[in-house]
Amino acid sequence: MREARAGRVNASGSLDPLAQLRRRLVRIATAADIVDSDTAQAIHSLDAKTMIDQFPESLMLKDRRGRFVFVNASALASLGCQRIEDLFGKTEFDLYDLPFAEERFQIEQEVMSLGVTREQEELLTPPDGRQICLLTTRTPLRDDQGAVVGIIVMSRDISERKRQQDLQRGHASVLEMVARGRPLQAILETLCHVVQQQLEGVYASVLLMEEEGNCLRHGASPTLPVTYTQLIDGLEVGPRVGSCGTAAWRRTSVVVRDIETDPLWANFRDIAAVFGLRSCWSTPILGTSRQVIGTFALYSSEVREPTERELEVTSMATDLAGIAIERAMNEQRIQYMAHHDPLTGLPNRALFWPQFSRALHTARRESRKVTVAYIDLDNFKQINDAHGHAAGDELLKVISQRISQSIRASDLVVRLGGDEFAIVFSNSVQDEASVLRRLREIRTMISQPVEIDGGSLQATCSMGVAFFPRDGNTPEELLARADKAMYEAKAHGRDTLEVAREPVSA
Repeated sequence: MREARAGRVNASGSLDPLAQLRRRLVRIATAADIVDSDTAQAIHSLDAKTMIDQFPESLMLKDRRGRFVFVNASALASLGCQRIEDLFGKTEFDLYDLPFAEERFQIEQEVMSLGVTREQEELLTPPDGRQICLLTTRTPLRDDQGAVVGIIVMSRDISERKRQQDLQRGHASVLEMVARGRPLQAILETLCHVVQQQLEGVYASVLLMEEEGNCLRHGASPTLPVTYTQLIDGLEVGPRVGSCGTAAWRRTSVVVRDIETDPLWANFRDIAAVFGLRSCWSTPILGTSRQVIGTFALYSSEVREPTERELEVTSMATDLAGIAIERAMNEQRIQYMAHHDPLTGLPNRALFWPQFSRALHTARRESRKVTVAYIDLDNFKQINDAHGHAAGDELLKVISQRISQSIRASDLVVRLGGDEFAIVFSNSVQDEASVLRRLREIRTMISQPVEIDGGSLQATCSMGVAFFPRDGNTPEELLARADKAMYEAKAHGRDTLEVAREPVSA
């Protein structure tokens, strides 16, 4: 009978303290009508080991030499054993590799020698390769006289809590980068790293939608092969364009379990196969106006679908990517508005002056000429008065477009205000006659009729031209000389071109 009630009767034949305490609590709870009789009977019948086995925490008792004396069910499972008898007499040197076992042995010997409790986080890698984070408390085990006879080790799996903490820290770090205005690519690469630290066996990728909305460009993919990212850069959006192109087209998530067999990848599966990519799950990134501004994708080298945790992390990453991309787009838009004319889209004075200064600096260093043309439309006020400001604005837009299309990428054009423009031909090696011929062609092109609201409008222009270094050494001097020449063209009947006169020497 005593054996059947092991753990409840001690050597003297009396109930052990735990059993006594349990019986007392049951009597009090029953008398106070806190628990019913069935529950009270169930609690009364439990022995100490049965109760300890119900703890999710791992509990182990060891002697002074580190040999296992007792483990509960959770500890038994974590150690990969079926029966407690399989552990008796063994130490962690029999279960783990030497460095790990030595480290834990030294910690436990220190706890027993000092007689203090110690709590710490530690990483454990079971045979299945997973990495588990444990919060472990080690307490000296003492006998009735207070002498240390062993150690009690209790561990709790805090892996999920740690993952959530790491995810929150990663989330905060990305938001901080956004707030500090860090470059978009750096933010997106950090986001990809945060995701990959949370998940195993995946490669994160962000593609950005071009302004026209029909093409995806490379955003960030720090661990995908560079060649692969180059091959998919510029991917067109469409109904059967892999996972990302299709997700952007459908405006909803696309899960491709097997790239080799899925029809969405028919035109791209050979590229993916070269790099060992077998599955891809993509989610569109939407802006505040619900427009698609990019995609976030996870690739895997295995044929499979995403786990619940991968979907959860993807949702977080997609939201953060949307915040970062939209912030960058807004900043880019603000910068553009600050340096460009809102009507014509041409650079304004704020952008023109530093560009003009750099062009002159380069010309001095390379002994080149620079040509400056000041352009003013003739009788533009009469056009506005006769046809309205809306028609006048449309005319300005068309003329600005014509001027932009007639110059090289190295040249500069600016709307100075109203109906006034300037062109700077930088790094010019042509003679003055060739440059003047180009300007006359531009003047002729400007004067071509413009169809607006079913009618035809035409505006001629007067041009004044100055040359560096002959007519000045600074942007202000050159533009002033060209402006003066333009007024001379106006005085000579408009719709003509005048070159700045050389200053008369004293």
